[in-house]
Amino acid sequence: MNFFRGVMGGQAAGPQPTEAETIQKLCDRVASSTLLEDRRDAVRALKSLSKKYRMEVGTQAMDHLINILQTDRSDSEILGYALDTLYNIICNDEEEEQDAVSHNPVSGKHTNVSMPDEAAQKQADDLGAQFTEKFVQDPEHVTLLLTMLEEFDFHVRWPGVKLLTALLKNQGVQVQGIILVSPMGVSRLMDLLADSREVIRNDGLLLLQQLTKSNAAIQKIVAFENAFERLLDIITEEGSSDGGIVVEDCLLLLLNLLKNNSSNQNFFKEGSYIQRMKPWFEVGDDNSGWSAQKVTNLHLMLQLVRVMVSPVNSPGATASCQKSMYQCGLLQQLCTILMATGVPADILTETINTVSEVIRGSQVNQDYFASVNAPSNPPRPAIVVLLISMVNDRQPFVLRCAVLYCFQCFLYKNQKGQGEIVATLLPSTIDANSISAGQLLCGGLFSPDSLSNWCAAVALAHALQDNLTQKEQLLRVQLATSLGKPPVSLLQQCTNILSQGDKIARRGSKVQTRVGLLMLLCTWISNCPIAVTHFLHNQENVPFLTAQISENLGEDERLVQGLCALLLGICIYYNDNSLENYTKEKLKQLIEKRIGKENFVEKLGFITKHELYSRAAQKPQPVFPSPEQMLFDHEFTKLIKELEGVITKAVHKSSEEEKKEEEVKKTLEQHDNIVTQYKELIREQDAQIQELKEQVKSMSSQNEQMQATVTQQLSQIQQHKDQYNILKLKLGKENQSQSNSQGDGSQLNGLQTEELTQLREEVEELRKQHTLLQTQLGDKDALINTLRSQTAESSAGGSENTELLKELEALRSQVQSQSAEINQMKTERQELLRRAEAATSDAVPSSDGSLDAAKMAELESRLAAQTTETERLKEEAKKSSEGRAELEQQLASATSTVAILQTEKAKLQTEVQESKKEQDDLLMLLADQDQKIHSLKQRLKDLGETVEDEDDLDARDQTDDDEEDEDED
Repeated sequence: MNFFRGVMGGQAAGPQPTEAETIQKLCDRVASSTLLEDRRDAVRALKSLSKKYRMEVGTQAMDHLINILQTDRSDSEILGYALDTLYNIICNDEEEEQDAVSHNPVSGKHTNVSMPDEAAQKQADDLGAQFTEKFVQDPEHVTLLLTMLEEFDFHVRWPGVKLLTALLKNQGVQVQGIILVSPMGVSRLMDLLADSREVIRNDGLLLLQQLTKSNAAIQKIVAFENAFERLLDIITEEGSSDGGIVVEDCLLLLLNLLKNNSSNQNFFKEGSYIQRMKPWFEVGDDNSGWSAQKVTNLHLMLQLVRVMVSPVNSPGATASCQKSMYQCGLLQQLCTILMATGVPADILTETINTVSEVIRGSQVNQDYFASVNAPSNPPRPAIVVLLISMVNDRQPFVLRCAVLYCFQCFLYKNQKGQGEIVATLLPSTIDANSISAGQLLCGGLFSPDSLSNWCAAVALAHALQDNLTQKEQLLRVQLATSLGKPPVSLLQQCTNILSQGDKIARRGSKVQTRVGLLMLLCTWISNCPIAVTHFLHNQENVPFLTAQISENLGEDERLVQGLCALLLGICIYYNDNSLENYTKEKLKQLIEKRIGKENFVEKLGFITKHELYSRAAQKPQPVFPSPEQMLFDHEFTKLIKELEGVITKAVHKSSEEEKKEEEVKKTLEQHDNIVTQYKELIREQDAQIQELKEQVKSMSSQNEQMQATVTQQLSQIQQHKDQYNILKLKLGKENQSQSNSQGDGSQLNGLQTEELTQLREEVEELRKQHTLLQTQLGDKDALINTLRSQTAESSAGGSENTELLKELEALRSQVQSQSAEINQMKTERQELLRRAEAATSDAVPSSDGSLDAAKMAELESRLAAQTTETERLKEEAKKSSEGRAELEQQLASATSTVAILQTEKAKLQTEVQESKKEQDDLLMLLADQDQKIHSLKQRLKDLGETVEDEDDLDARDQTDDDEEDEDED
């Protein structure tokens, strides 16, 4: 055990073994010892040597240590020693490595000579990378380490977490791939956040930070393992923004999960986690004395909000998050921080940037921001307060950039806000008692500070971006330059300062002011012929631009020359030839004589070749290392891309080519007009066809209703027939009983009375049936009139008319049968009367004369009543005959109506066929026209001309129409 005493500092007789020999003996002991205690002691000794002799321990002992992890799973103490040793040789801890490098391994003493810090760290990184690569060569080693994390023992779990974190730092991509394919690998690591021991939970956060770096697949798995819920709970438990380093680690992990991961962002929004961010930004009245940790935490929280509404996200996702932030009050809370006092400068700057992206492109959020007022006396709009900081040269540069970005985001796709800003410059809306946004912009535009000039020019250009109305309104702005002189327009004043700046530039003035003014002028007059006319109306502008472009200046002036070429090219491209001295053709001749077309195009190309151009084109936020490099605006780079090619072609075109192009455009416009007319005709025919379809659908529904009505009527008629048959059977039985009875006169008279009563009831029933049939016939007449009023009839309508004819025929036969029954009943009644008279004459005279006389009087009165009833029945039978004749007449009329409707139906079907044929002919004609247009466009392309699409021509026509309307106004 001499080597143990040597390691532990004991004195041994004879020469001392070297560290390599000692480590070799310890490794042999680990490999060959059968007793667990001996192996444990040897691993403990290796752990104590692993910091000072990292290379030797790592080279000789790594395989033995991995073997310990595989074989001695039952002893947590030796596992802990092995994991600690592996961590020491793999981890690139800067302080430990400096101690190891400064140690002299030969003498065992420390020396004052040490390697430089950078070299020491590089050597440590190389060692860590080498040992990590050796460890992860076998993926089973990483899988084995994942299983170690399931051990609850602190001495195993904690060093396992630290070792896996070190592996991810050194070989992140390779270790991530192994964990990703390992069953339940990510889930095991997520369990660390639920550990009750804070040190393991906190180191688990660091492990997950390394695990989720630049790996979208692992980020999604971690997110769906309920990571958002756990992390937000930890942040709340630790005190939110007032918490410590643990809150910072949680926020860094959230940023890893959400940045550039649309799936996780959507999951975060749908899980209502945005609402849980609002309490983070609740600040009190006293904001003095913020700790450095609180500033860091709040800075990360603001970055987390910006990740959700970043301009690089999809527009739909960004708009949805912006809406949620407004609805839950998060935007209002951020505006409160914006207007609060005592907030640190870097937090205020990041808050301005965050508010900018929350309102960018969202009309509701932009309107709310416009309504925010600063807590001053009198209250001022937040926009005015921010612009005051932007044009103040004593404010920090990053803060001024943030305010400019906020103003740009406020005006992005916000024509209402653009109009409000421009309106503050118009004479009718200027308030002398208050400072407006327009006054601040004008003051910054003409300030001695070049950065204020640039910021104000860019801000004013954003108020005109893609808004023709405001470009024309800004032409009305008049400025009073000095006492006793008439006011000049804002456009003229900008060109005056530009020309004066050129004279001063020769004495060393900055380029920044002129670049800002040129960007403003290019944005102002682009796609606005009226502004181009106003610009050319000043006789000094064109000579100034040509002089600037034609001179050979230094590198710093090339950008100004390129912007002057762009401005002159816009004057050519958007020129409406309203000024005789500065038409398109004369301007091109001037360029050819004074500058040269090739030289002009070369100077125009200086813009995109500038080193700062590509940086500004990357993202909307203006981020510059220094004020001197603040030259390009993001939206202006888009305008350059759009105009550079068309201006180059416009300058190279000859007058003949332009005439040909105009003729082709006119031809295309004529063809477009023809196509438009055909389209309108097709739309009208489509509308007519749709209307006919609706009519057919309506008639089909009416047909179904009529069929239901006919079915109901047929069932009622069948019921009446059944009732009539029952009555007829009863009448036959009663007649038979009357013929068999031969009684006295009183009995006969009683039977006759009952029969007459029954006959009267039957006649009354028949009268009701007759009335019902007349009602049904009236319904049929109404249906026939409805069919007669319809303009078209479907195929189902013909079958319905056939059914109606059948039904009318059935009703006719029903009426005839009832008339026959009525006649039969009349005959029976007469027979009964005859029987009654015969019985009266054959009756035996009664001994009581007075009684006979009374009976005879009663019989006579009954006979008289029966006679009256018989006459009445005759009259009703006559009326029934007349009704039958009328029904026959109506049936004939209905038959003729059906024939007329069928004729109209055939006529309509013929018209529909002709309409379909006309549509086919029109479609063929459209195809021919499209082919001709395509051939003409192809011929133009072959001639080297640019042919615009139909949508561009429509947009240009619309613009020309608007301009003509405004000229008339």
